[in-house]
Amino acid sequence: CYRENILKTAKALVEDTKLLVSGAASSQDKLAQAAQSSANTITQLAEVVKLGAASLGSDDPETQVVLINAIKDVAKALSDLIGATKGAASKPADDPSMYQLKGAAKVMVTNVTSLLKTVKAVEDEATRGTRALEATIEYIKQELTVFQSSEVPEKTSSPEESIRMTKGITMATAKAVAAGNSCRQEDVIATANLSRKAVADMLTACKQASYHPDVSEDVRERALRFGTECTLGYLELLEHVLLV
Repeated sequence: CYRENILKTAKALVEDTKLLVSGAASSQDKLAQAAQSSANTITQLAEVVKLGAASLGSDDPETQVVLINAIKDVAKALSDLIGATKGAASKPADDPSMYQLKGAAKVMVTNVTSLLKTVKAVEDEATRGTRALEATIEYIKQELTVFQSSEVPEKTSSPEESIRMTKGITMATAKAVAAGNSCRQEDVIATANLSRKAVADMLTACKQASYHPDVSEDVRERALRFGTECTLGYLELLEHVLLV
């Protein structure tokens, strides 16, 4: 029942995505209608996904987290897409903002597809761990793209905060190795959830610290490079766990 509702609402959201993209080249009224429609649809989708997560029962909290994370990714992608649509409104087809819009739309569809795959995997205990890991790998890749962009963070933090956040990577690495050895679905799902947060926190702290007023251009470049290398190394570890 929940799966059918999620599927139906997700399809409606994909249609809203198409309207948003086409709306950038049409009137402000049509764009506003498309934005309002997508906001209503994502609210509905979040509700049916939460009901689906609740139906799993409290004895499987890690899988509930996987589902909630999947809808959070879709909501974030929609927010970015609406922002990109506003930026591209009334611009010529070859304007850079149009390429950003197409990129945002692609991420949006990718995350909706990922949500649907996750919902399907939840019904099959044998594939839950694999799917959770796949979704986390995709999420980390998207976070790395944001990290590598030229966008300056809204706030800065101290180098100490960045160092503190690397401890989460150390813990997640140990968990990933243990999951690779045990191959138990629940261990893999827990690893996927922990890895997602650990890497995202590290990337955020690293970028904020690299833009601290006391940090030189040279140190900033090195910090950003090492943040990227750390993430790529962690992705490789997760790919190995997935293979196992």
